[in-house]
Amino acid sequence: MNIKSLLLGSAAALIAVSGARAADAVVVAEPEPAEYVKICDVYGAGYFYIPGTETCLRIGGYVRYDIGAGDIGSFDGARATDVKSGKDQGTWKKNARFALKTWTGQETELGTLKTYTETRFNFGNSRDSGRASYDLVNDRYVAGAGAGGSVSLNFAWIQLGGLRVGKDESAFDTFIGYAGNVIQDTLVPYGGFDTNVVQYYFDAGNGFSAVVSLEEGYGAYTIDSYVPHVVGGVKWTQGWGAITGVVAYDSNYEEVAGKVRLDVNVSSALSLFLMGGYGSDSNYTDTNYVLPAGGRGMYKQWSGNWAVWGGGSYKFNEKTSFNAQVSYDEGKNLGVAANIAYDVVPGFTVTAEVDYLNVGNDTVSNWTHAEKKSNIGGILRFQRSF
Repeated sequence: MNIKSLLLGSAAALIAVSGARAADAVVVAEPEPAEYVKICDVYGAGYFYIPGTETCLRIGGYVRYDIGAGDIGSFDGARATDVKSGKDQGTWKKNARFALKTWTGQETELGTLKTYTETRFNFGNSRDSGRASYDLVNDRYVAGAGAGGSVSLNFAWIQLGGLRVGKDESAFDTFIGYAGNVIQDTLVPYGGFDTNVVQYYFDAGNGFSAVVSLEEGYGAYTIDSYVPHVVGGVKWTQGWGAITGVVAYDSNYEEVAGKVRLDVNVSSALSLFLMGGYGSDSNYTDTNYVLPAGGRGMYKQWSGNWAVWGGGSYKFNEKTSFNAQVSYDEGKNLGVAANIAYDVVPGFTVTAEVDYLNVGNDTVSNWTHAEKKSNIGGILRFQRSF
């Protein structure tokens, strides 16, 4: 066999093997295009379309850590009280919280369909925070499965156009506004909050808006018949500020309470507010129906018939603001709260607050534990919002 024959034979063998391998080769399918999340800017920043739908979703919330000290330096159940005696343990009051929020929006032929939820997970250092209890028979503390922590559903509502149903806070507070940008804004309380609602909001488009809310209440404030609590409100908003009024009917005692408020934007840095409240009863005394704090109703939780709240906010710069509130009622309860809030970086705020409560003739509902005439405390708050 000569060299030429050998080379031709080898070439033929290689061609045959290559053809066989080509016949057995695996064909790789072309990759399908990925469906990336689309940004939805109809309802503001942070929304995106849920893939395959026309619904826009936003997920947010915050992580918070509070350090409280003094007579009234506690917040949202972080009060370090002894389970057996109910007295203040005289130590730090600390509370950590994770709040998860969701918003959705979608345009329909009947208007915008929206939802909002907020769930709060808390862990405090109180011996009675969560579900701890005291066994009087065996003289010992009993810690439940959730001792030290708590979970609460604070908001869960659906709104189509102007109609809202679900878990919300009372329109007696949300529509007229909370009493200042301070942590302890209820040193003199201005109304009940948690409730299931059926509400209708009306916006005239020229600065006028209104609300009607049917509310069930919560705890001892829950309605005791099929007749709901009723709240109505009107508001006029302009560039300089707003004037708002709300009226509430407590169906349990057939009593009425109301509040009026003036907000003024003095400048781009300074805003002020003044709010007054009046209730048709001095305080309930019906021994057949025991309500918290000496018998206050769902809405008029201040002492006596009338109460006032005032304060404001001043922005020193884009990072630092000063907030203050003063409150007083007919029962001679005086509350003062002031803080400095500093944005360390966008989304992370540190707030240092000092609070003072002078207890009057009739202790206000939020501070029945106050054992002194004059009480002072403070809170240092760290909060990362997202």
